[in-house]
Amino acid sequence: MKAISTKKAPAAIGPYSQAIQVGNLVYTSGQIPIDPATGAFVEGGIKEQTRQSLTNVKAILEEVGLTMNNVVKTTVFMADMNDFTDMNCVYAEFFAEPFPARSAVAVKTLPKGALVEIEVIAEK
Repeated sequence: MKAISTKKAPAAIGPYSQAIQVGNLVYTSGQIPIDPATGAFVEGGIKEQTRQSLTNVKAILEEVGLTMNNVVKTTVFMADMNDFTDMNCVYAEFFAEPFPARSAVAVKTLPKGALVEIEVIAEK
């Protein structure tokens, strides 16, 4: 087991790693829409927050030489399922066929009041 860390994504805000590699699999922690350059949420709504969350995921994967094409499974947590269509439009910009498997769920609240949090599993 190996911890993955990059300054191109927000630092962990608790006792967890940005990602863990086990064998050929990389598991990212959920990424919320924090801009690592400022430490603050990106301005805007669900589209901007989804884009930043996925940009953070992408940066973590790049740290170990992977791309979004290596992602086999995603989990998307949303504060409001009514945001699904807008989230999905931005999500589609980051992935190509064959698309990874995905779960998308609405939750009561997310860390720091985020509208979206995204985690992935990728294969080397």
